[in-house]
This record gives sequence, C-alpha cells and structure tokens, in this order.
Amino acid sequence: MTETTVVLILVVITALGFDFTNGFHDTANAMATSIATGALRPKVAVLLSAVLNLVGAFLSVEVALTVTNAVVKIQNSDGTPKPELLADGGQALLLIVLAGLVGGILWNLLTWLLGLPSSSSHALFGGLIGSAVAGLGWAGVKWNGDGSKLDGVVGKVLLPAVMSPVIAGVIAAVGTWVIYRVTLGVAARFTENGFRWGQIGSASLVSLAHGTNDAQKTMGVITLALIASGEWTDTKNIPLWVKISCALAIALGTYLGGWRIIRTLGKGLVEISSPQGMAAESSSAAVILASSHLGFALSTTHVATGSILGSGVGKPGAKVRWAVAGRMVAAWLITLPAAAVAGAVMWWIGDLIGGLGGALVVFAILAGLATYMFIRSRRQPVDHNNVNDEWDAPATRPRATAGAAS
Repeated sequence: MTETTVVLILVVITALGFDFTNGFHDTANAMATSIATGALRPKVAVLLSAVLNLVGAFLSVEVALTVTNAVVKIQNSDGTPKPELLADGGQALLLIVLAGLVGGILWNLLTWLLGLPSSSSHALFGGLIGSAVAGLGWAGVKWNGDGSKLDGVVGKVLLPAVMSPVIAGVIAAVGTWVIYRVTLGVAARFTENGFRWGQIGSASLVSLAHGTNDAQKTMGVITLALIASGEWTDTKNIPLWVKISCALAIALGTYLGGWRIIRTLGKGLVEISSPQGMAAESSSAAVILASSHLGFALSTTHVATGSILGSGVGKPGAKVRWAVAGRMVAAWLITLPAAAVAGAVMWWIGDLIGGLGGALVVFAILAGLATYMFIRSRRQPVDHNNVNDEWDAPATRPRATAGAAS
C-alpha cells in the first residue's frame, strides 16, 4: 500500500466523519420545533429525520462533482483536479482537502458542545478556504464571481447567509400572524391535529431537502480525492459505494441527534406553540425548496433559526430571547473565519511534517480533540430525556441512558 493510498483512506474516513457531524449537528433544523411542541416524540423525530436524510441523499448529485468550485480553486469546471496539484501523486490536493475537512469538523464539534446552531456547510467551506489559502495563497480562493452571476465566497456564502434568515423570518412572522387570526375563536380540539400534521409534513420536507443538499457535498469531496489519487477516472459519475457510505453517515448522525442544539432551537429562542411550529417549519421548507429550484445555496441552519425567531415575532405577546439569538448570530459571524483558521493550521502542521506522517498527525489531532469535546459534553449531558426541560432552568438528566448522544 502506497503513502498516497493511506492518505486517501484518511481523507475518506475524515469526510465521512464530517458527514456524520453534519447529520447530528443539523437535526435540529428540521425537528427542533416538532419536538418542542410535542408533535413528535424526540426519538421518533430523529428516526424520521434520519430516514428522510438517507432518502434525500440519493435524490440528487447534480453539483456534487464541482462542489468545491464555489469557493476554492482546486478543481476545473468539469470537476477534475487542477493539474498542478497532481505532481506528487495528488498528495498536495489530498492534504488541502484533509485539512479543510478537519477544520470544518472541529468547528461543528465546538458549536455542538456549546449548543449553538451554526452552518455545517459554512464550516466546510471555511475549512477549505483556510487550507487553500495556506497551500495555494490568496489566489487559491474564489472570492467573487465573474460578474455574470452570484458566485464565489461573496455570492455563494456571505450574501445567502445575510438574506436567508431575514427572508425566512419574515415569512414565518407573517404566517404565524395569519394562522392566529384565522383560527381565532376556533376550539383547540379542531385545530390541534391539523397543526400537528402540518408540523410533521413541513419538518419532513426540510429533512429531505437537507439530505439532498448536504450529503452530495461530501460525495463530491471524496470523489475529488479518488480522482486525484488515480483510484477513480470517471469524472462524470460518483462511485456507488461513495453515495451509499455518505448517505448512511449523514443518516446515522441525524439519528443520534444533536440534542444540545435541538434544545437551543426548540426551547431557547421562544416558547413555541404548535401554530408557531407549523409556521416556522413551513417557512423553512418553502425557502429551502425555492432556493434549491433557483440555484441558490442556503444554510438550513440560518433558515430554520430565522423561521423560529419570526414565529416568535409574529405571535402577539410571545417572548423572544434575543440574548440567545445574539449568541447564535455571533457564532454565525465567526464560523467561516474560525473554520478557516483551523483548516490553515492543520495544513501548516501537515506540510511541516510532510508526506504520510503529516497526514497522520493531522488525523490524530482531530481524533484527540474530538474525544476531548465528547468527554466534556458528558459533564452536562442533554439527550431525549431532558431536551424539552424548561429553558430558564438548567437541563438535568433524570437517568443515565446508555449510548445516548448529546
């Protein structure tokens, strides 16, 4: 087995690890409100979301082969690697990809530990931007498009990050106001089931869209690494085993449930009711599906958070915890640069040591920090037993639950 093959294996494992963290980090985007209002029991909600993420992962791979083209210049327009990165058997490109993935994973794990919803896509792009700048210089990043369309970091990342939560919030606020006006005076027994099924349906659409949009990012990264190392030559298709493994990774992560983030979105922003939950989930689904149809890349985290805040604003007398929202926005603002710094540092470490040894050290750092953050999370565990505890009182775990993930 050659050094390049071993590095490739590390890249594939790390990419699947990112896909896994993407799943449990973003479960809240679809299911937090359904869990908070009791429309679905916590374990049922994450199981449903996992199945739909699994199905969604197979629905579309249209942009998978060129996924990194949005922000970094390591691929040609047809998805093939840049020739200058293949001189050493592809190890230069593999190190950039490995370091970028590690940067994204570390940020995902840190924000999960803190219970802060943040964009997994932005973490991935940030990690790749940092490793590309470290390895190729500032010219290795596509900062702007050519003027004919929204592209690059500005068009694909920054503008959607600003616009999506605002648009989703406005739609959810209007929807919530309309729902309360229309159902004013109607007995709860006539509306309860309708709101419940409305929540479940819209949350399911968000889960399906998340699987479709996010799983193919990892598929594309793995396929790029396979092509760079000479293990795959078809630049038009993704290996079946890559599709299956990525779909399973994101589904497994979703099923384990990022309970800390589910708690923050479901209980931390507003005391959400069923009408608000339906409005928020419907808004999220509408914005995500419309953006996919129009070709815009949106963060499901930003959309979901904006929708939940909007549902709080739209309900007369509702209490919105703006301090919690402020912490989320702060996390959003530093996601890209923080992941970029992590990606750059990982590249420098790998390049300093060089070759297989450098890749192994980078992978070992990831494993060590991931283990540390998991151990830290056990000090104040959050799982399906206490995810719906009152926000103003610290969540307490009523009993030990073997194998539960926070």
